[in-house]
Amino acid sequence: MRQVRRLLRSAPIVAILGPRQVGKTTLARQVAGTPATWFDLEDSRDASRLADPMLALPPLRGLVVIDEVQHVPELFRTLRVLADRPRTPARFLVLGSASPDLLRQSSESLAGRIAFHALTGLSVAEVGGRNLERLWLRGGFPRSFLARTEADSVRWRTDFVETFLHRDLPQFGLAIPAPTLRRFWAMLAHWHGQIWNSSEFARAFGVSDTTVRRYLDALTATFMVRQLAPWSENLAKRQVKAPKIYLADSGILHRLLDIRNGHALEGHPKIGASWEGFALSQIIERLGARSDECHFWATYQGAELDLLVVRGRERRGFEFKRASSPSATKSMHVALADLRLPQIDVIHAGHGTFPLAKGIRAVALDRILRDVQPLGKG
Repeated sequence: MRQVRRLLRSAPIVAILGPRQVGKTTLARQVAGTPATWFDLEDSRDASRLADPMLALPPLRGLVVIDEVQHVPELFRTLRVLADRPRTPARFLVLGSASPDLLRQSSESLAGRIAFHALTGLSVAEVGGRNLERLWLRGGFPRSFLARTEADSVRWRTDFVETFLHRDLPQFGLAIPAPTLRRFWAMLAHWHGQIWNSSEFARAFGVSDTTVRRYLDALTATFMVRQLAPWSENLAKRQVKAPKIYLADSGILHRLLDIRNGHALEGHPKIGASWEGFALSQIIERLGARSDECHFWATYQGAELDLLVVRGRERRGFEFKRASSPSATKSMHVALADLRLPQIDVIHAGHGTFPLAKGIRAVALDRILRDVQPLGKG
């Protein structure tokens, strides 16, 4: 909430983007308070009020909230005109489920006028360290996390997946058949935590590399998938150039893998990759890092680093180990030297923070709010 308010002080338009049911409207209500004008573009009455935006919006003062803005992307042209008025009589908070058109049109037509805030679900800062296991199993969607029983949580996520495939994607203008995308999404769940291989997916679906890449980008643009870009510098070693793929929400990952409770998760072969992706998302949230600041690093000689975060001259390195007593490895020492890192934090599933080697320390996931500091402004 504080971050959104800070953005509103510096930009005439702020967009809160994220998947449906993640809490965008709840956050906006907390930010706005009572003296605000609201439009919900899924409400036919509000949509009618904005049928002529140049008539409806210019007289308004203070904060104007426009929910589900992806339904009327042409509004961005009007917002550009209003954002350039002297003394900025109104500021606009727009909420949208991300789509390729929404992201493209807003960034192109509102360059220099809009600030983005991505909302990705509940985090350890909001639920507390004692609820980490539940957050990992159920994911960060509030209704899934807060469900009365595990069965209720699974049922909610099942409904979410079906609604996303059959209603949300067509509304975003993504003409991908629902059964095809379901198969693709399920295959990605089994690929979670691995380096993208377009040829493998193309063979499995009998289509071209560019087609499966389009499927991947569609799920990324709608916040269902995180593509962790490779870090590349002018180093002597040959480095991996394809992105690493994670499903963005651990609860949705577990639903697609048909993991229904903690016992099933403990016995599943993807448990390590699932925990790595969950811990990685919690670290990114804690750092306050943007997606373009987050990378992984891997060389064909075998050295790798799970997460490299770069903002200006600041660099942070992280490894993720689902173990209670992690140890420093040769690969960590190579990454420390080659990437010129001041320190590598090994995020682990045990307890406490303790040194492993010079420049390498272990930090328990439930201690990151205490022992991992947010990024500087750069």
